Parts: sequence; C-alpha cells; structure tokens
Amino acid sequence: MFGSGSAFPGGLPHGATEDTPVFVISVAAQLSGLHAQTLRSYDRLGLVSPGRTPGGGRRYSMRDIAQLREVQRLSQEEGVNLAGIKRIIELENHVEALQHRVQELTEELASAYAAAEQAAAAVHASYRRDLVPVRTENALVVWRPRRR
Repeated sequence: MFGSGSAFPGGLPHGATEDTPVFVISVAAQLSGLHAQTLRSYDRLGLVSPGRTPGGGRRYSMRDIAQLREVQRLSQEEGVNLAGIKRIIELENHVEALQHRVQELTEELASAYAAAEQAAAAVHASYRRDLVPVRTENALVVWRPRRR
C-alpha cells in the first residue's frame, strides 16, 4: 500500500509493515503535511494513536500517516469537525473488526462443513456390503403358519 512512495527510497525498512511505528514526530509531520503540534493534539483527542518508545516519544507508522492525511482531508475538504472525525474513525474501526469476525466465522463454518462431510463419508464407508436394500412397497410376503 505504501511501498515505493514512502519516505524510504526502497519502501519501508526491512521487516517493517505499514503498521510498524518508525517515524519520529517531525518526520510524521512532514509526511502528513501537518504541524507537529497538530499531531500532538490529534493524539490527545484520540484521532491517531502512534506507538511509543520506552521513553514516551511518539513513533508513527505509515498507517498513522495515512490516517493523519484522512483527518486533514475530512476537516479541510469535507468540513467535518474533529468530534465527527473521531466518530467516523471509531465506526470504520468497528466495521473493520466486524468484517474480520465475519471472515473468521466463515472459515470456521467451512471447516465444520468439511468435518461433517468427512464424518458422513466415514459412516457411509462403514456400511455392511453384504446387506442389500429391498423396496418394501412391491414386496410379497408369504405367511405360512408353523405346524405343531
């Protein structure tokens, strides 16, 4: 998603993903086109949640940068206030979590179907081969009483 267009010439550092917090606040501000103080405000408001160093310094990921840009876009181009933006982000996160859960349940269901098919196949394989089904609707039964 952020490959060659990132701040690193060949993409992100080796082993890093778009969720890896690698950028200090000054670099994140430059990449997002915002002032560092704005990033601090957005962090306090919960609009973006950068990673933290053991010393408490903020470290931003490419996903954080993209979110900062989206906050700016919603604010500037769409005229959404910060409370509205926060609610949009919360709802988007909720939808993403629900989509992930639906995927998990779909996989569990597929696994359960496969297990049920295997169990049915095992039952069918265990049928006795010396028994032959007989249709009873056309069968003729002769009754002969026993002699005493």
